[in-house]
Amino acid sequence: MNYTLHRGDALTVLKTIPDESIHAVITDPPYNSGGRTSSERTARTARAKYTSGDAAHDLQNFPGENRDQRGYRSWLTALLTEAYRAAVEHTVAMVFTDWRQEPTTSDALQMAGWTWSGTIPWIKPASRPRKGGFKQSAELIVWGVKGTLDKDRDLYLPGHFIASQPRKGRVHITQKPVEVMQQLVQICPESGTVLDPFTGSGTTGVAALREGRNFIGVELSTHYADIAENRLRTELHRDDYVLAGPEADA
Repeated sequence: MNYTLHRGDALTVLKTIPDESIHAVITDPPYNSGGRTSSERTARTARAKYTSGDAAHDLQNFPGENRDQRGYRSWLTALLTEAYRAAVEHTVAMVFTDWRQEPTTSDALQMAGWTWSGTIPWIKPASRPRKGGFKQSAELIVWGVKGTLDKDRDLYLPGHFIASQPRKGRVHITQKPVEVMQQLVQICPESGTVLDPFTGSGTTGVAALREGRNFIGVELSTHYADIAENRLRTELHRDDYVLAGPEADA
């Protein structure tokens, strides 16, 4: 298995990916969420939106978090259109979102050509409470398919996931649990290629490599691209180290 990590703008890079070369799209774009009005969404950083005020970590912000609603839908539609072109028949696209952006995310998915096939809840036991109301304990995965699902595969995946964000070794504000991502990447056929246009700290890529899939990622932030590169390189050579490390000569 192998990986390619592009550094730069996701839409620009996606236009260079060949037709019908991708077997799964799994991505966590900036939600551009966090408020009911444009000013509420655009006046705060990603850290202010997605972390508690008493958060113990000091993780860096990431770009692309200040689009208004119509701009976000247009931008996401263009990205998913390029991903659709690059995907083979039966490819599944999975896009993380939250409750505020689920409607526009499902719109973008369908306008790009994908057949919307459902919404998967990711339930987070360790999550923010809401005084006087219900706890905000779930994010969502909107998913669709190019054409139809491959019914020849003997594959049955869960319809929801329960896992908190990683605490130990967390390196990204919105980092996803690798154990959840390892299940999601199984939607890609073995030895196929998973595309993530918003690689962040590289968790999707780590999961893909662990599950025997190739990975193509794109990351705009130099800071997070460096982290992702290190994690992907370490994962790629993990088995080599186990086989060739000091214990192999004992």
